Amino acid sequence: MTHHVTLMSRVSCHSCEEAAVEIERICADLGATWSVEDVDSDPELRAEYGDRVPVFLVDGAEHGYWKVEEDRLRAALAQ
Repeated sequence: MTHHVTLMSRVSCHSCEEAAVEIERICADLGATWSVEDVDSDPELRAEYGDRVPVFLVDGAEHGYWKVEEDRLRAALAQ
């Protein structure tokens, strides 16, 4: 099964940019796909994620926020 990581992000967010670099590298290593969703593009997303960005979803389920925990993300994508 190929897993998908979604990075809930916003423009001009330094932490989001750092997370994107890490997620891209980890997903490339493990053959997972990933995408970025701008929380400010949708009022519902902005209400849900607000100031918690970056938030990481694995296959649509919230996995973590603020900082990528590499070991934990690798374990989730290896299942």
